[in-house]
Amino acid sequence: MSDMMTTQAGDPGAFKDFDLNRVPSPCFVVDASKVEANLQILKDISDRSGASVLAALKAFSMFSLAPLVRQYLPGTCASGIYEARLAREEYGGEVATFCAGYKDSDIDEIIALSDHVIFNSPAQKDRFLAKCQAEGVQVGLRINPEYSVGEVAKYDPSAPCSRLGTPISQLTPEDMNGVDGIHIHTLCEQGVQPLMHVWSAVEYKLLPYFKQLKWLNFGGGHHITRADYDRDVLIYLLKDIRTKYEIDVIIEPGEAIALDAGILVGEVIDTFSNDKNIAITDISATCHMPDVIEAPYRPALLGEVDEGATYRLGGPSCLAGDVIGDYTWDKPLQIGQRFAFLDQAHYSMVKTNTFNGVPLPSIALWDSRTDELKMIREFNYDDFKGRLS
Repeated sequence: MSDMMTTQAGDPGAFKDFDLNRVPSPCFVVDASKVEANLQILKDISDRSGASVLAALKAFSMFSLAPLVRQYLPGTCASGIYEARLAREEYGGEVATFCAGYKDSDIDEIIALSDHVIFNSPAQKDRFLAKCQAEGVQVGLRINPEYSVGEVAKYDPSAPCSRLGTPISQLTPEDMNGVDGIHIHTLCEQGVQPLMHVWSAVEYKLLPYFKQLKWLNFGGGHHITRADYDRDVLIYLLKDIRTKYEIDVIIEPGEAIALDAGILVGEVIDTFSNDKNIAITDISATCHMPDVIEAPYRPALLGEVDEGATYRLGGPSCLAGDVIGDYTWDKPLQIGQRFAFLDQAHYSMVKTNTFNGVPLPSIALWDSRTDELKMIREFNYDDFKGRLS
C-alpha cells in the first residue's frame, strides 16, 4: 500500500521535544505558538498586498483558538450553515459562505449569518438574489475556470464534469446579474505558480464584468506558510489585480493556518507477523485520518528512521483497508508504546468519525514557548451514542 502513496511532508518543529505520554491516546496536540507564527505570515501577506485573508473553517476550525485567529485575520469563510454559525458565534468579523447547494430551509439563516453568500450556479443565485439584496448581503458566483492545476483528480474542482462552479465558457451577462463578486477555487496544497496559471487562463474572459465586480475571491489551497512558498510573487499578483481592476481581492487559506502545527498521538495495541510485521494501533485511518485513504497519502511519522524494524500500521476497526502505511523504528515496537504522526491539525480533526464505535481522539492545546498544556476536549461514549438513535 505504501508504494501507492506519496508521503506528506511534515516538519516536527517543537514537537520533537514533546513528551507523548503527557496526553491520553489517541489525541490531537496543537501548538499555539506555531499557529500564531503561521497567522503572522498571513497577516503580513494581507498588510503588504492589501488583500483580505480569511480563515477557512473547513480545514481548521479549532474554535478555542478563535481569539488568536481574530488578532490576525479579519474573518472566516464557511462551507455551510453549521460552519457559518460557528464563524459568527466564535470568530466574528467577516463571514463569507459558499456551499454547492443551499436548502430553502437554511437560506434565511445563511443570509443572516453571512456578509458574502457565494452561489455555485446562476440558478441558485437567481432563486435567492432578492433575499440577499433585501438584507444587504453581497452575492458571489463561483466559476469553474476550466483550467486544471490539481495534482489529484478527486480534489481538482476543474476536473471534467466537475460539480463545482459555473464553467467560464458558459458564463453570460444574464448569469452575472446582481453578482458582486467572483469566486475561483482550484488549488490544493499548492504554491503561487499554479495560481498565476489559473489567473492567466481566466483574466481576459472576465474582462466584460470587472466594472460591476466589487471583489474577486481566489478561495483556498494556498500553502502560503510552507517554507518554499514564494510569498513575494503572491503579494505582487494580489496587488496587481487590486490596482489594475480596482477591486478587493480575497484569499481563503485553511491548511496554511495550521500547517505543521499539530500532531496525532497514538499507541501500539498489538503486534504480530503476517509476511511482514503488523502493528494494531488506537489510531484509525478510517476514523481519524480519512484523507490517508481518500487521497491517498502517507502521513509523516515523528522520529522515523531509514533502517530498523518496519511495521505496517493499522487501526482497530474491522475495515480491511484501515491501514495507515509502513513505518520504521530503530527498535521493535512494544505494546503501549507511543508514537505520533506529524502535520495533523488540518483536515484530520474536522473529518473524524466514530465508525465501528472507535473513540474520537482527544484534543489538547500546547504552547511550545511556555510548555503549557491544556486539555481542550475528551470524548466519550455519549459522543458516539448521541449521533445515533
